[in-house]
Amino acid sequence: MDKKFYAHTRPINENGVERTEYQLLSDHERGVGTLCGQFAEAFGAQAEGHEAGVHHDDGKATAAFQHRLLDNGPKVDHATAGAQNIMLSNNLLLAACVMGHHSGLPDFGSTKDPLGAPTFTGRIKKWGTPAIPPLDPDYPIPPVRLPQRPVTRPSLSESFRTRMLYSCLVDADYLDTEQFMQGDMPRGTGDSLETLLTRLQARLNKWDNPTSELNKLRQQILRACVSAAANPKGIYTLTVPTGGGKTTSSLAFALHHAVEHGMKRVIYVVPYTSIIEQNADVFRGILGDENVLEHHSGVQFENDEENGNPDPKALAAENWDSPLVITTAVQFFESMYANRSSQCRKLHNLANSVIIFDEAQMLPLCHLIPCVAAIGALVEQFGATAVLCTATQPVLGDLIQRFAPSHAISEICPEIPFYFDKFRRVTFRQVGVLEDDVLAEQLCTHEQVLCIVNSRKAAQSIFSQLPKEGSFHLSTLMVPKHRRSVLEEIRRRLNDGLPCRVVSTSLVEAGVDIDFPSVYRELAGLDSILQAAGRCNREGKRAAEDSIVTIFCRTEKAPPLFGQAIGATNTALDNNADPASPQTMQSYFSELRKLNGSAIDKIGVIDAFERGRGGSLYPFRTIAEKFHMIDNDTRTVYIPWKDGSELIERLCDGACSKKLYRQLGQYAVQVYDKHFQALYNAGALQTADKTNGLDDRSAILCDLSLYDEKTGLSLQADSGQALFG
Repeated sequence: MDKKFYAHTRPINENGVERTEYQLLSDHERGVGTLCGQFAEAFGAQAEGHEAGVHHDDGKATAAFQHRLLDNGPKVDHATAGAQNIMLSNNLLLAACVMGHHSGLPDFGSTKDPLGAPTFTGRIKKWGTPAIPPLDPDYPIPPVRLPQRPVTRPSLSESFRTRMLYSCLVDADYLDTEQFMQGDMPRGTGDSLETLLTRLQARLNKWDNPTSELNKLRQQILRACVSAAANPKGIYTLTVPTGGGKTTSSLAFALHHAVEHGMKRVIYVVPYTSIIEQNADVFRGILGDENVLEHHSGVQFENDEENGNPDPKALAAENWDSPLVITTAVQFFESMYANRSSQCRKLHNLANSVIIFDEAQMLPLCHLIPCVAAIGALVEQFGATAVLCTATQPVLGDLIQRFAPSHAISEICPEIPFYFDKFRRVTFRQVGVLEDDVLAEQLCTHEQVLCIVNSRKAAQSIFSQLPKEGSFHLSTLMVPKHRRSVLEEIRRRLNDGLPCRVVSTSLVEAGVDIDFPSVYRELAGLDSILQAAGRCNREGKRAAEDSIVTIFCRTEKAPPLFGQAIGATNTALDNNADPASPQTMQSYFSELRKLNGSAIDKIGVIDAFERGRGGSLYPFRTIAEKFHMIDNDTRTVYIPWKDGSELIERLCDGACSKKLYRQLGQYAVQVYDKHFQALYNAGALQTADKTNGLDDRSAILCDLSLYDEKTGLSLQADSGQALFG
């Protein structure tokens, strides 16, 4: 009787009788090889994908692993054997993919690494030792059929290619295993891009023959986007002034372009979840809910796991298998530099896709080079089209040329100065330094006015000097649910013509659809000033000369975070330059790049992969652990505000689930360490212990007197505590 080797087992209950079903190892490896090859075909690596899949679980053909699987024996390293077989073709980076298909892509390391080190070279040295069980000679392992691909020198492009192959492998492995363990799942749902384009066109047809001047201009921009969609795949900018309809126009370009070139999907990358929610609602209204995957930390999927009915969108979120995906820049770029299978799994679905980077000016300067490198690789190596979409276009031409040398940037809507002039709806004035009490007095002369400042401390201070009736405060010291309810009241009062004076931090500058007749903006980056101006006379119902955006300075020095941006703004606005001019914006971003210098690759990502770091080649794991789009120097305070109380009670009872933490995100405030410590010292926080679901960077506010219905979490832990910025 032939010896059988198994990859997985699953229990089955048929009419009350328990039995076990087995998946043959050969069937699993063959299935993964087929899927992985299909995924990798999108970027010309079908053969490598197939071989990685066929050999990824070779190490399960051992007596030790079969004992583990069938008899609950001790754990076995089954990945190193497959990696060793791939190494026979001298394709070391593909071997690293196989080695890390469960544990994550390792640092490649160096030949000096000792046996057993967590690097690729350290682990491969375990081959032939008792740590790696010998393969059973009765298992027919097929020969590796790959051309030689040795690691000659470090290469950023090879690192991206490796991560993409890794993505193909781990997704194929997940899918084939899922098919055996759970049967057919509702994956790949959604309509074709051709169908989505038809739906979009039906909506756009209703907007034909516009009557207002603004709508006529929006229609011209839309037509320019549709016309440009026939152009070759590559890197584009869409520079549209605020109010120009860039959300719908960029969608029109993306769908027309994707259908024209036989591409797979459209992906929107945006900086804030508030923008995601707004844009996703627009897309769902046009394309249908089933075609739009919203994937970020605040979204919740309703799985009926008990009855075996997973939410199709929850499944799609695992690998972005959806016609249109809308996600955050944090999720997108951290995945591009990740090494774990769960994060990398989606990457291969970026190949041959249209990727829109909304509000592209908000790419963090400290990671600007790695972000542009990732965009360049997707276009240069993986057949994607990238669109940098914003009213305030950053200066990236030199970096694009560096990382995507065969793709120059093209502007989709080239008549930029014409449109910016036509969409001009405000008049700027600079008034220099204003004392807070003088600023408050000026705000009180307006029935409806928005004032945006650079810190939460400033927002609370100025708000406290306004009359209570008709005055509102917005900052991230308020939980998201609270902010949304205040924004709804603000919109209602604006629409009804009621008094409405708002003091806010920059959170309202992008993606928040509000329209004030007057806006005050504390001096900041020029892009922030123009985003603030987009909240003034947004619909063009008033004359530009009557819609004033006032730029002011406070007597209190701006937080250090704003220093370089303010310096670049002052340089760009020398000689009374027009703040709204595209030329002024170009001058601003050029100056900002100069001021930041080499700090635009803060952790040295490019050097790490191009030159090696500390003698270690391809530091996949090291960079993944260090690359964070947002520095994690804050802590989370959960606030039992309204419905949040019940969720927090569940957390305190020890309930821990991704769904609960996502729900709790609507009742959380992020604070800096010294603010957190002050609250803790005042006895206002419940921190982690064995009975609750908190970690060491989160706590629950247990003194609700410190959460105000107007301003959110107090910056004073007690009567004697100083304010924090």
